[in-house]
Amino acid sequence: MKISHIEHLGIAVKSIEEALPYYENVLGLKCYNIETVEDQKVKTAFLKCGDTKIELLEPTGPDSTIAKFIENRGMGVHHVAFAVEDGVAQALAQAEGEGIRLIDKAPRKGAEGLNIAFLHPKSTMGVLTELCEK
Repeated sequence: MKISHIEHLGIAVKSIEEALPYYENVLGLKCYNIETVEDQKVKTAFLKCGDTKIELLEPTGPDSTIAKFIENRGMGVHHVAFAVEDGVAQALAQAEGEGIRLIDKAPRKGAEGLNIAFLHPKSTMGVLTELCEK
């Protein structure tokens, strides 16, 4: 697997509207994109911090994985996303070959049109890991 950079950090929030003033007014970051990913039951807001993005994740329903995360752990860092140069499908195959538990067996569409897949935190030192490609 060839990782080029951290694509983004995913941060679970109860409300993007309530979270944005901290990121924009206090930290001085600028939100450049807000979108809803229906099949993941999440609304996202993206901010740039240098070459890395921060993705705020707001649940759109009580049964979304983000709602469950907030209920169990509270708001905060949800996942780290890495950009892979050799493709998500190849990276998944390699990770599975190394004994890593996969959440996604194949790439799927995520926010900003990226192909994404997740690795289970039980086999990644407790960090939910997202693999991304344009």
